[in-house]
Amino acid sequence: MSGHSKWSTIKRKKGAIDSRRGQIFTRLIKEITVAARSGGGDPEGNSRLRAAINTAKTENMPKDNIIRAIKKGTGEIAGEVYDEILYEGYGPGGVAVLVDCMTDNRNRTVADVRHFFAKSNGNLGESGCVSWMFAKKGLIQVDKKVVSEEKLMDLSLEAGAEDVVEEDSEFQIFTAPEDFDTVRTALEEAGVPFLEASVTRVPQNMVEVTDEKIARNLLKLLENLEDHDDVQNVFANFDIDDDLMEQLS
Repeated sequence: MSGHSKWSTIKRKKGAIDSRRGQIFTRLIKEITVAARSGGGDPEGNSRLRAAINTAKTENMPKDNIIRAIKKGTGEIAGEVYDEILYEGYGPGGVAVLVDCMTDNRNRTVADVRHFFAKSNGNLGESGCVSWMFAKKGLIQVDKKVVSEEKLMDLSLEAGAEDVVEEDSEFQIFTAPEDFDTVRTALEEAGVPFLEASVTRVPQNMVEVTDEKIARNLLKLLENLEDHDDVQNVFANFDIDDDLMEQLS
């Protein structure tokens, strides 16, 4: 299993902690606000906003919070203005790392991100240095226990998915970004629950990490980035052996 999938699993396991800190809601509010600002407050005509609202509902965000975030985005009520920034760099072992941020203070965010890279023996790079290694895809992860592979394949491909891949304990459904919402809706209407669903960046080549110290520094870098208030998502192209990953996590 790629580091992309393993890091998603680690994040899900620590999700309860993040939820208590309010990080999940904070990130979703930012995403809803920015989506409404860029594409309007009507989810029927704004697929990004519709996806953000669906995710917020999955996380049991109160309806009032969602409405308030939309109104901040459309300017109906006062709120912060966030810039979307994608930082790129190399982590320990030459692993490519993308850091998707929303911030109201670019200077603060870039200083913190650069510090995290340097602290883990990595370095923040120029725009475009690693983003070409990742493809933008819709990704829906489904527990293998809740649906048969045949049923999931039929539902997903009929709705427009590109591929369904079997991993250790889950199925991964990949879509083009523009087809993500349609496939997700098809699964919801069929009563198929999912572990995670988002438009993400999937690495096209992997860097194998076998050294324990490098792996530990890499995971610490990803964790530090994930815990930062201005960071929405982190993507990396690492592959770590299952035994080593289990030992580190």
